[in-house]
Amino acid sequence: MTDRTAPLAPVPEPVEGSTPIPGPVASTSSATGTPVPEPVEGRRPRSRRPSRTPGAVAFLVVALVFTLVPIAYLISVSLMSRADVASGILFPTNPVWGNWAAAFGQSNLPRGIVNSLVAAIFGAVLTLAFALPAAWAMVRYRSGGKTLAGTILSPWLLPPIVAVIPIFTLLRILGLNNTLAGLTLVYAFANTAVAVWLLEGFVRKLPVELDEAAQLDGAGAFRVLFSIVTPLLTPGLVAVGVIVAVLNYNEFVLATFLTQGPDAQTVPVVLSLMLGERIQDFGKIAAASLIGVIPVFAAAAFLQRWLVAGLTSGSVK
Repeated sequence: MTDRTAPLAPVPEPVEGSTPIPGPVASTSSATGTPVPEPVEGRRPRSRRPSRTPGAVAFLVVALVFTLVPIAYLISVSLMSRADVASGILFPTNPVWGNWAAAFGQSNLPRGIVNSLVAAIFGAVLTLAFALPAAWAMVRYRSGGKTLAGTILSPWLLPPIVAVIPIFTLLRILGLNNTLAGLTLVYAFANTAVAVWLLEGFVRKLPVELDEAAQLDGAGAFRVLFSIVTPLLTPGLVAVGVIVAVLNYNEFVLATFLTQGPDAQTVPVVLSLMLGERIQDFGKIAAASLIGVIPVFAAAAFLQRWLVAGLTSGSVK
């Protein structure tokens, strides 16, 4: 029986005085005798990107259609005349750019946008100031047991109309009725429950050892909260703050009953007042609606990185 294994080629001896060239050392396979190159140090294996499945692409297309088609039609209506809107066409025959000028210059829309931004931003800041200590105490000190979070959230699920008369009476007693400051306070307290419920999940993801280490160094409870917990919860605070601010900006029922003058009316109230009893200028209303949503889209685009980081924090260890 003959040996079919081919003899290995002789390795040449290095020439005297020459410097060997560094490189990967090849090993020899025991079965075939062929040299097998060793992996080069520092080279990382290429990561394979997940392939795009047809189902994911179809879902993305459907989501984009449901998101962009209403906005596109709103833009189309904002360029229509009253005759075009009455005829039911999808695209204007002759674009009427005067609807945008009338919506911005012939109404209380600019003041309403400023009022909405002030009430939304300051209301969200006050909500976070109330909700963060409450969520931290509920998680770290088990205040209220397991039912306190659900008990706090349950009144928030009720229709806002049931609280209009008590809130209106309290604001009148405090002298804050029909004021932007009163509306901001109402928004701050109204959304505290949902903020506590959202922040509770973020606080639970923080290791308890951080608090214990700070307490061993002599830090008190408030020092731990403001110096240790708050910086670590910055993405979560931004995410919850954006959610609360959007809820404040879009709120209609409380703003309608608690603000009667143009100095405190918000964007939803201003848009509702554009609906006349006999003549409906839908082109002007559509243009005003698009102008009113620009701050929300701008905030979402600017805070997108922090919003996504906050919503996904703690999902991957």
